[in-house]
Amino acid sequence: MNQLLTHMDHGFDIGVTLLERTLFFGLWGVPLIVLWLMAGSVYLTLRMGFINVRGLRHSLAVLRGDYDDPHEVGEVNHFQALATAMSATVGLGNIAGVAIAIQLGGPGAVLWMTVAGLLGMTTKFTECTLAQEYRVIQDGQALGGPMYYLSQGLAERGLKPMGQLLAATFAILCMVGAIGGGNMFQANQSGMAVAALGKHLQWSWLSEPSVYGIALALAVATVIIGGIQRIAQVASAIVPTMVGLYLTAALWIVCHHLGDIPNAMGQIWHSAWHPVAIEGGIVGVMVQGLQRGVFSNGAGTGAAAIAHATTKNPEPVREGIVALIEPLIDTVIICNLTALVCLLTGVYQPGSIVNGIELTTTAFATEVPMMTWGLAIIVCLFSFSTIISCFYYGEACWRYLFGEQGLLTYKLLYILGSFCGTIIGLDTVIRFSDIMVFALGIPNMLGLLLLSNQVARSLDKYWHTEHSFQSPPTTDHSSSSNP
Repeated sequence: MNQLLTHMDHGFDIGVTLLERTLFFGLWGVPLIVLWLMAGSVYLTLRMGFINVRGLRHSLAVLRGDYDDPHEVGEVNHFQALATAMSATVGLGNIAGVAIAIQLGGPGAVLWMTVAGLLGMTTKFTECTLAQEYRVIQDGQALGGPMYYLSQGLAERGLKPMGQLLAATFAILCMVGAIGGGNMFQANQSGMAVAALGKHLQWSWLSEPSVYGIALALAVATVIIGGIQRIAQVASAIVPTMVGLYLTAALWIVCHHLGDIPNAMGQIWHSAWHPVAIEGGIVGVMVQGLQRGVFSNGAGTGAAAIAHATTKNPEPVREGIVALIEPLIDTVIICNLTALVCLLTGVYQPGSIVNGIELTTTAFATEVPMMTWGLAIIVCLFSFSTIISCFYYGEACWRYLFGEQGLLTYKLLYILGSFCGTIIGLDTVIRFSDIMVFALGIPNMLGLLLLSNQVARSLDKYWHTEHSFQSPPTTDHSSSSNP
């Protein structure tokens, strides 16, 4: 059995290496896809007039339910859509991903993760606004996402062939990317957390990756059969709980070291500009931070737009304003808290051999002994919610390309991915996840840039004429944003 698993790991590594050489080439040490996504995010932030800052207050009002109308077309409310989207982004990228960024790029990588999060707020706004505007209703189901706004939006501008090509490319990449970044990475790191707990409790059976892999695969299979409404219900229950527990523990540790915070922040700032023994110097630190930041919040990849397209909402811009809060929470807030925990507890040391989730687990357990098993539970919740939400993204893309034909095959492949993620090496899983997640940004960001003027005009109209920002507007049931 162990020999078979070794062969699977080796074969997967060869395939990932080939993909890496094809899709992840660089310029002056910086992957072109990272430059592409960040340049696009900067342009969108400027074009939308810094909506990532001025739209925050209104975003919270909509999220509270002030604008919810159960009679509107759609399948879930604003909070459920946000919870579904966040369950796919607030995951192990915020726990293990931060530790990986610090290990590979030093503490300074956290600064660039934060930059990626702040710029990503506008990107999320743009793609989720477009998802609502171009969604379609079929048999009572709301369908939307980059597949639809790339094909329909560009067709309206006389670019139909390009739009169809970009939409199909996105759908294919998303189906594979959901299995990689949304599934295997989460399974891998949660499996490591469970294995560490098994060693701590001296339960050898719990330390066996295949045991956890089988249990996770069965749990995933149970939920994904229920579709978006089941996924949204599970996500809306799990996300607030896991975020609350994680933030409580992190804040307790940070408050316990209040006097050390200035030194930790100084370490992050100094390391960002004066890296020590980091491959690539400042560029290397920046690349690691930006990569892990984009991986954490998914801004520019377009996946979250698939969930936001299902919201009961007649106003596309309003949904975009709700979506912009996601990178703020998962990258700017949660990732920085995770980094502070690793630095304040003194667990992080340059050249440490502790990998990914193990570094974060050790940091928490140093101050809160019960977090040895508590974090393992939280990690499993993070992992599970991300896996089931990302399945919906992959399923939506499959339906876009093939309808119901062969959908069972994709479900089985996805479930198998949950198992394989627990037995394949961390380095290979990270590389494969990065490749597939970032590849989504090629067709999606191009579409966002081409459609940005339309979104900017819609935003100006909504901001100045359709909403007073003092009380919810009266909903006009005679109109709809759906084509």
